[in-house]
Amino acid sequence: MIQDYIIIGGGSAGSVLTNRLSEDSSNKVLVLEAGRPDYTWDFRIHMPAALTYLLTGTNYNWAYTSDPEPFMHNRQIAQPRGKVLGGSSSINGMIWIHGNAMDFEKWAKNDGLDSWDYAHCLPYFKKVENRLIGGDNYRGDKGHLNLTTPKCDNPLFDAFFDSVQEAGYPLTDDVNGQQQEGFGKFDQTIYKSRRLNAARAYIHPIKHRKNLNVITQAMVMRILFEGNTAVGVEYKRGGKTHKVYGKEIICCGGAINTPQLLQVSGIGNAEHLTNLGIPVVKDLPGVGENLQDHLEVYIQWACKKPISLFSSLSPWRAPKIGFDWLFRKKGIGATNHFEAGGFIRSNDTVEYPNLQFHFLPLAIRYDGTAPSEGHGFQLHVGPMGTDVRGRVKIKSANPQDYPSILFNYLSTENERKEWCEAIRLSRKIIETDAMSELKGKELSPGSHIQTDEEILDFIAKEGESAYHPCSTCKMGVDPMAVTDANLKVHGINNLRVVDASVFPYVTNGNIYAPVMMVAEKAADLILGKTPMEPEYTSYFKK
Repeated sequence: MIQDYIIIGGGSAGSVLTNRLSEDSSNKVLVLEAGRPDYTWDFRIHMPAALTYLLTGTNYNWAYTSDPEPFMHNRQIAQPRGKVLGGSSSINGMIWIHGNAMDFEKWAKNDGLDSWDYAHCLPYFKKVENRLIGGDNYRGDKGHLNLTTPKCDNPLFDAFFDSVQEAGYPLTDDVNGQQQEGFGKFDQTIYKSRRLNAARAYIHPIKHRKNLNVITQAMVMRILFEGNTAVGVEYKRGGKTHKVYGKEIICCGGAINTPQLLQVSGIGNAEHLTNLGIPVVKDLPGVGENLQDHLEVYIQWACKKPISLFSSLSPWRAPKIGFDWLFRKKGIGATNHFEAGGFIRSNDTVEYPNLQFHFLPLAIRYDGTAPSEGHGFQLHVGPMGTDVRGRVKIKSANPQDYPSILFNYLSTENERKEWCEAIRLSRKIIETDAMSELKGKELSPGSHIQTDEEILDFIAKEGESAYHPCSTCKMGVDPMAVTDANLKVHGINNLRVVDASVFPYVTNGNIYAPVMMVAEKAADLILGKTPMEPEYTSYFKK
């Protein structure tokens, strides 16, 4: 049976398309997801505070690592990616950030992308959202994805908000609203104390549709072509190889898996593919290039009072935390703890914020380890509008071999300059009278780290990905673009890309929300619907 749509990847974008493309019962939709189902019983997926298990385990995670990074002491940087229904929305930090309005103005400055400016994207952000405290001109309240605004009830948050104001920065009611710049609460993709991933929001409510078939643990090996037309895919499941044919093929594998699949299928740099013995279907040198990400570090301080979350790390507390979360839908297991943060400019030359901060009332790493000193808190910080560019390149014709990934973190003068500014401004934000009764010694990097050279060495030793890879199949019409404004792969019929890889530039903040927006917009493009009317609202500029 020929499918109308074959969706490769049941992750964030794939979940949206699964729902939207199957709304018309005459459309036959097949979804192929390499990972497992997002099992209801697995607390690691559904307990918000359990995200460390997901980021460091391999059950639901591709667990990629970069090549040795030449400007990071040749460290290989971990890059978790969701290998499960719901994709990376099943393992992410559950922070909901649209990005700055001017990010999308920047997208639209690329030739052919006028329809991707902020006014055209805003209605699709709102279409995704059901913000539980209510919508407005910038936020939706009727969408599939429920969004919770945290209470920030730890006293460290109150001190933090006082501190940023003392340091000269404003508060903002909503970083996704009229003014991103400043500090405030970060909405969470948490509903009734459980992670609400894209699959739970978009697939599970409609998986009974007779025209829809969602197959998990189905690894797509290659796209099938007749000339320059995509006609189907080959996938493996349970040791058996299958071929299935469709009228339109949609790649939703993300910024690493999508360029990898295109390359092993014959779309990419012709010379590289030929050297690997892969027949070239289309020479598109931009496939896998233009890789962008956010690098971040933790700036940690000891806390003078025992009010941080450190006590909750004691193993004997785990049963009560689990009980409260499972049966009472409350407690520290019911939040991601990334409840507050903000966006500021590190210098006067940038048009809009170029640093993001997350505040955490605990000093801890993503791997779950905490300093031996005990109670503490930390700022996560990193530059947003990076000019660093990397790449994803296959090493063989076998799609089950992990590709070579190089981010090139810290490789540009501007990136290094902004990092020095980021560390110094982090200290400015915390070293205030408002924090003086709580702030103990600086645990990391330590007050002895002062010069540019010392700061950059610290970043090189301790920097980690913020897990926001994107832009490896960017939209546009320049020689390195892979898709057009309608997300069609250049020179190929019946093949589109819908995921973070199509971003021309990384957005300000966590990228889950922009991915969902792109997918909602893509659904209308694929179905030939009249696009939603642009919404020309004001947004904050300096």
